[in-house]
Amino acid sequence: MNKDQAKGHMKDLAGKVREKLGSLTGNRKEQAKGLANQGEGKLQKGVGDLKNIANKDKER
Repeated sequence: MNKDQAKGHMKDLAGKVREKLGSLTGNRKEQAKGLANQGEGKLQKGVGDLKNIANKDKER
């Protein structure tokens, strides 16, 4: 697991927590911020996945 994958995973988890807290408190802005964090995390994890693929191809 590279740095981008780890950071992306953590952003995704933090976003899920934030969304859930917003849902429990009825705060739609907090829910939206949580969803945005999840999207950022998934994107960053995807970048990390692509970097892993590129590095594996270089090793061949």
